[in-house]
Amino acid sequence: MSDGPKAIVIRNMVKDFVDPVTGKAWRVLDGINLEVEQGTFLCLIGASGSGKTTLLNLIAGFDHPSGGTIHVGGLPVTAPGPDRMMVFQDYALLPWLNTIGNVEFVLRAQHVQAEERRARALEMLKLVNLAEFAERPVYRLSGGMKQRVALARALVVKPKVLLMDEPFAALDAQQRSLMQKELIRLWQETKKTIVFVTHSLEEAIYLGDEVKLLTSRPGRLAVTEVVDLPRPRDSTSSEFNELKRRLGVVLNAEVERIEAEKRTVAL
Repeated sequence: MSDGPKAIVIRNMVKDFVDPVTGKAWRVLDGINLEVEQGTFLCLIGASGSGKTTLLNLIAGFDHPSGGTIHVGGLPVTAPGPDRMMVFQDYALLPWLNTIGNVEFVLRAQHVQAEERRARALEMLKLVNLAEFAERPVYRLSGGMKQRVALARALVVKPKVLLMDEPFAALDAQQRSLMQKELIRLWQETKKTIVFVTHSLEEAIYLGDEVKLLTSRPGRLAVTEVVDLPRPRDSTSSEFNELKRRLGVVLNAEVERIEAEKRTVAL
């Protein structure tokens, strides 16, 4: 781990949303305290509506907390910035650009000169094994290849933190497994801090150094599990499945609690 400032520090953070019609406020995240060391691969899990994506958006600077503080690399988060890059489930690629054009796009926004822009984009495409597809239109790429382009685009600006919002959820099982292995390789090579949101316990345990569970209504960080399993991880091992069972018990109880609340409200 680095001796510098922690990658992410969140203190007493809350987030409220207000219904624009009724004016009624409700709390989405409450009392979030989080410290992430540099180079850590953190996975967030939780039931739907627990605030996982909201938490990512707040770290990214796309939204602002209603209370508390968020620091990345020792600096307060006040707006989006190239030190925090997001990778989305739906890729968010520009279909009128080719592969390398999509990677260059963020550098163009930073006014990087054309020659350097091209060189850096090609370097990232080599890193994700897509250099031979640099000129191919992105609409002709497979889902897994599109997600590699999205990763290259995020990494090309050399962010301190990579934020990933269920990036493999739309892929089939084989592509998802391949992308998980690819992401681990990229993480080990680049030593980036990653915060990865997923609904899959197996994915969280396979990828993460730590797994944190968000409860719902409002979202609170309730459980932290350090995944002390050697890499590459074997999802069929007894240790892996015991950890999956323990976390599954907590997650299923949370889902059942939410469903019970919904039934009570309906009555």
